[in-house]
Amino acid sequence: MRGFPSENTHASSRRQFNWHSINWKRVEKKVKELQIRIAKAVREGSYRKAQSLQWLLTHSFYSKLLAVKRVVTNKGKRTPGSDGEIWKTPNQKMEASARLRRRNYRSQPLRRVYIRKKNGKLRPLSIPTMTDRAMQALYLFALAPVAETTGDPNSYGFRKYRSCADAIQQCFICLAGHRCARWVLEADIRSCFDRISHGWLFNNIPMDKKILQSWLKAGYIDKGFAYPTQAGTPQGGIASPTLANMTLDGLESTVKSAVPRGSKVNIIRYADDLVVTGKSKELLEVKIVPVINNFLKERGLELSEEKTKIARIEDGFNFLGQHLKKHGGKLIITPSKGAVKALITKTGKIVKDHLGRSAWRLIKQLNPVIRGWANYHRHVVSKRTFAYIDSRIFRQIWHWARRRHPSKGRKWVKRRYFRSTGNRNWSFFATLSSESGKPDLVDLYHADYTRIVRHAKVRSMANPYSIDWQNYFAARKTVKYAEPIYV
Repeated sequence: MRGFPSENTHASSRRQFNWHSINWKRVEKKVKELQIRIAKAVREGSYRKAQSLQWLLTHSFYSKLLAVKRVVTNKGKRTPGSDGEIWKTPNQKMEASARLRRRNYRSQPLRRVYIRKKNGKLRPLSIPTMTDRAMQALYLFALAPVAETTGDPNSYGFRKYRSCADAIQQCFICLAGHRCARWVLEADIRSCFDRISHGWLFNNIPMDKKILQSWLKAGYIDKGFAYPTQAGTPQGGIASPTLANMTLDGLESTVKSAVPRGSKVNIIRYADDLVVTGKSKELLEVKIVPVINNFLKERGLELSEEKTKIARIEDGFNFLGQHLKKHGGKLIITPSKGAVKALITKTGKIVKDHLGRSAWRLIKQLNPVIRGWANYHRHVVSKRTFAYIDSRIFRQIWHWARRRHPSKGRKWVKRRYFRSTGNRNWSFFATLSSESGKPDLVDLYHADYTRIVRHAKVRSMANPYSIDWQNYFAARKTVKYAEPIYV
């Protein structure tokens, strides 16, 4: 597997490689090298060179292998598109990589499904075919270096090595000081993914226009009927988050250039959710909101009037599942009430669904939910919230145990399902048989087992596709969380 076989390389020569014997480290290295060159060309303003490198990357056999790998290893690998095809065997995966060609490529209609949102409404989700997903992953390899190089410094959603924790920490930086802004605009873009102008995307996204048009005009199939797409990027497509991010890039510089210095204006954006700080309500209402609306209008978007609010930092606001509020001049960030309620509702449903099942199966379902939620909120002031969650889940489990044994007393139920571990006297557990003959005990994970640590925010200008930042990201991987613990 030396060099980069061209698109014209015969498919049979590619099938000689066994999927399980591929040196993936070498494949990833070769793709990364081209991505670094693309990012460098964009920084230097050599857009023709960047375009040539993008063509080379999208026709590289290494990139095609990596694109297929991404599709067959993500969460949706068992979810077929409108053609019902799934890649399971090594031969199918190798054949798929050979079929990823620009020539005669045409995106298939997407399969439309609906998922329920928190407010009870249904959100449409479009599922591409496996081939279309791989093509999106392939061309995303070439587009991602451009998006990272030209992206807004304080945009944190769907970007490599950036997360919600970075966005929340940036909020802390912008609002914690005594001289920081005291007013916040919570802006929400109405149906962002569904309304982006196709015309704007065609004119401004630096990628192969034929491929882009094929994605955007593929249409979708809903309940057996085919429908065309006139606007938006499909929610569910691999490339859609990057296209949406690039649509909103430039908002930060546009807003800051429209206000005088000293206005304390900062923009923190995660995908289509954004927070804008300012020194006064009038500044946000009279100057900032019109600028944002004009910026969005060019792209076929608009702010949602119902979800866009202006609040004082002393009154608090919610962002990405956290509640930010100043108490006596000190900014305190805690999990929002909505996030807590959603978790308790979810654990309650799991417990209810396991009334007739064993304690081990219940613990197996609850542990990843509790641990995942606690890990997400471990960077803010959550210790008291963790204790509250543990008490609520304990009530749910106690009710579950009493219903399973209505004729038994409380002491019997306690001995059967709870034990003492460390400083905890009521730890829900299950017993499993092991090969050694000794029973294995499995305990329920408690949220307050999670340590509260301060998150080390990624630097705003850090670019994972720039050679100058490679040592920085390598250091973040090795010493990332040698962080101080909150008292």
